[in-house]
Amino acid sequence: MKNLAALLLATAATASSCAPNPYAATNRSYRKQARALSRQLRPLPAAPDSLPTLGYPVGTTNFNLRKPNYVVIHHTAQTSTAQTLQTFTLPRTQVSAHYVIGRDGQTVHMLNDYLRAWHGGAARWGSVSDINSVSVGIELDNDGSEPFQEAQLVSLLRVLGQLKKTYQIPTGNFIGHGDIAPTRKNDPSALFPWARLAQRGYGLWYDTAAVAADTTAAPFAPADSLGRPGPGLSPAEALRIIGYDTRNLPDAIVAFKRHFVQNDLSPGLTERDRRILYAIYRQCL
Repeated sequence: MKNLAALLLATAATASSCAPNPYAATNRSYRKQARALSRQLRPLPAAPDSLPTLGYPVGTTNFNLRKPNYVVIHHTAQTSTAQTLQTFTLPRTQVSAHYVIGRDGQTVHMLNDYLRAWHGGAARWGSVSDINSVSVGIELDNDGSEPFQEAQLVSLLRVLGQLKKTYQIPTGNFIGHGDIAPTRKNDPSALFPWARLAQRGYGLWYDTAAVAADTTAAPFAPADSLGRPGPGLSPAEALRIIGYDTRNLPDAIVAFKRHFVQNDLSPGLTERDRRILYAIYRQCL
């Protein structure tokens, strides 16, 4: 029986190792594109023809690869990991991410972290208007209306830990797609456990007990009868200092509340919302 069991295990392992990879063709395309990029990097840079030069190239000895400084978390808004992998391997879709994490925790690292994925789109965070060039994109297999699965979150935390350690990503630079694109995106949804991530050092949060116990108004400038803020700090300025694009203020408020309030996504700020906003703003000074 032991010999039979060993034979069956060996047969299963062999069958698994010989199973065709459905992404073999796109993997070849990945390697081809990576080689093309390496060829672009190999030559010494030269000045444009119209400029005077020394007559010979001079390459510095002090350089390395550019590294990501932000992590942007998404939900896929699709029905399965397989569907997302297909989406990210079709040239016509023009979208991608560095990591895809399934509901079961299986993690696919689709793109080298030093390369630029196409996950942020038209977005802004603080003064950064090209998010894709400075960030790692992580897609969680979730349709946007369901809770995030425990196995998935465990894998996510492991990936975030590795990214933070490898690239020294600041705590406040773990954000969501909806944060950087408030007029277009709502991911990850209000069901995403940002507080749990913040406890591990991935993103900002606030002292829940202190906010609940504080019955005083947040020190924002009062608005006049027309809704215009008075002198001093306004909620819009606090949102902008945190990083939100406030050109559409109602959408920026909703994005903030999706991340930090989560039980109310209306475009207004209650007194509790204002205290939360002020608590996050203070961490960004």
